[in-house]
Amino acid sequence: MYQDQLYAALNAASEAKKIILEYYNKGFTVEIKDDNSPVTEADKKSDLVIRNYLSNLFPDYAFLTEESEDNLDRLNKDYVWIIDPLDGTEDFVKKDGEFTINIALCHKHEIVLGVVAVPTLDVTYCAIKGLGAYKITGEKVNRIYVSNKKDDLTCLTSVYHLQKGEIEMINKHSDKIKTVLKKGSSLKGCLIAEGKAEISYRLSKGTKEWDTAAFQIIVEEAGGLVLKPDKTPMHYNRENVYNDEGYLIINRIENFLL
Repeated sequence: MYQDQLYAALNAASEAKKIILEYYNKGFTVEIKDDNSPVTEADKKSDLVIRNYLSNLFPDYAFLTEESEDNLDRLNKDYVWIIDPLDGTEDFVKKDGEFTINIALCHKHEIVLGVVAVPTLDVTYCAIKGLGAYKITGEKVNRIYVSNKKDDLTCLTSVYHLQKGEIEMINKHSDKIKTVLKKGSSLKGCLIAEGKAEISYRLSKGTKEWDTAAFQIIVEEAGGLVLKPDKTPMHYNRENVYNDEGYLIINRIENFLL
């Protein structure tokens, strides 16, 4: 189930990647949105390409994307594409390479499919509910799994949005967290999914559904968890798209450290 939707999401991400890299290499202008976050032509064009591609194939599905007006009719739809056409615009602007394309499919408030493409690395992570998580590098496809570590943990933090509360948590659990690395966008979730780190905190209100939906199912299908501070998972296609409570990404429940 959902193989057709996965192939469509992978192809849409591939088309968007070409557009994004074209702007990345030739230059672009930066605007500041009402929420004080940056946006570029690459964000907008990527959004358009992905929406057009997927809507042609699945005309009855709704959309929730960062760069398009939110139509709350989506709340009455069983299937909703949740998209961040360029996750990590600050990384894109700074040209550090750590930005992604996020495409997820939500069915009745649960994510059933996720694709996270990393344009500068030619790497894509993907998952379908119940079928595992995978990393695609060129023509090579490998199933990925979280690590089984309970000690000597690696924690991934945001490059530009690290908050005081998150630093306090890392320091509080310094007996278990031994390495701290900064990583951009959805890469944090994907790296935990492939066993390269074990924990990441986001305890502020800054993220929205399109920031987390795609990597959440990749982490879960790799054996990990994405949980709110009350230890419950996030659900999607909500009227309020903000992840107000924040979340932890962990390789195993024993590493739910608060």
